[in-house]
Amino acid sequence: MSQGRIVVAMSGGVDSSATAALLKEQGWEVVGVTLRLYDSGATASGAKTCCAGRDIQDARRVADTLGIAHYVVDEVETFRRDVMTPFADSYIHGETPIPCIACNSTVKFRDLLGFARSLGAAALATGHYARREQGAGGARLLRGVDPARDQSYFLFATTREQLAFLRFPLGGMASKAETRAIAARHGLGVADKPDSQDICFVPGGDYARVVERLRPGAAEPGEVVDLDGRTLGRHAGIVHYTIGQRRGLNLGGGDALYVLRLEPETRRVIVGPRAALGRQRLAVRDVNWLGDGVPGEVRASVKIRSTRPPAPATIMIRSNGHAEVALDAPEEAVAPGQACVFYDGDRVLGGGWIVRDKYDRVTRPIAEALAEVAQPREPAAAP
Repeated sequence: MSQGRIVVAMSGGVDSSATAALLKEQGWEVVGVTLRLYDSGATASGAKTCCAGRDIQDARRVADTLGIAHYVVDEVETFRRDVMTPFADSYIHGETPIPCIACNSTVKFRDLLGFARSLGAAALATGHYARREQGAGGARLLRGVDPARDQSYFLFATTREQLAFLRFPLGGMASKAETRAIAARHGLGVADKPDSQDICFVPGGDYARVVERLRPGAAEPGEVVDLDGRTLGRHAGIVHYTIGQRRGLNLGGGDALYVLRLEPETRRVIVGPRAALGRQRLAVRDVNWLGDGVPGEVRASVKIRSTRPPAPATIMIRSNGHAEVALDAPEEAVAPGQACVFYDGDRVLGGGWIVRDKYDRVTRPIAEALAEVAQPREPAAAP
């Protein structure tokens, strides 16, 4: 007996293909849907991305092998408007964006979810490595079992309503090998397909070229300066840099320097020693709260980048959707535009977007403080 109809977002990769196979095995009436997000000619052949032109064909072949219905939905214009253009604008404003989160919260969990409902589906499933459980207050979002594959960071913006309709069948997998074994057991040709590594519309990782294509003339040159405001060199546009970057500064020899701040207003890239990278306070906007009750002051762990381990912090969530985060210990390379995601153990409590604000200062006082630390102190007088 069928458990009902379920729509699977099929990108053509092994994760979503195994998801479809697993759900069919469990007795669901599976309908595969692949989103066409951009002109396939914009992606180089063989690029390590998802959603490239050949991936639509891979998804169709998987659907044929499994004997399930398959649709391709054109979201090119929507994806350009809601994901690609904001991505470019974010870099222009000195931020480091995460387009995968914007894609999840728009074309996937807004448009695709709506399409799934129109097909009479009971749920929408994806190949994300995260878990969903039903709690007393509704559906909860949790980390995937395999910490190396966990993708809960990229799902923090999922609303409660969306989470109630979503399913993540791969969240309990202990390793990627288990996922590939499911695909192989069902005879799927993508069982050994390499993982996508690049942003789908940025083949080869050359995001500056994409920004220039979407916003011609945006990469304006400017100065590279130190903490004292002294000019150390020139750059070809702040879109080429992110906070914490060390390589590519081309400033010659001397001590290692890191990007500390980007100033789109003055087109300056401010650099300094690694000791100036640490930040203990930051602000976030557009907080999406998935925890219980009305948020206020919360003790939690936070991730400031997808690759960083969670760090203990106190979070003060305001009624206007903003929050201030006080870390127990400084974190390096806190970049505006990245997500700050809140965790209580394995549970995702929500998160928001890191912004440039009163805590994001790289000024002369920091340079003075660093110099003071480096100077020997006189021993205290005996009592």
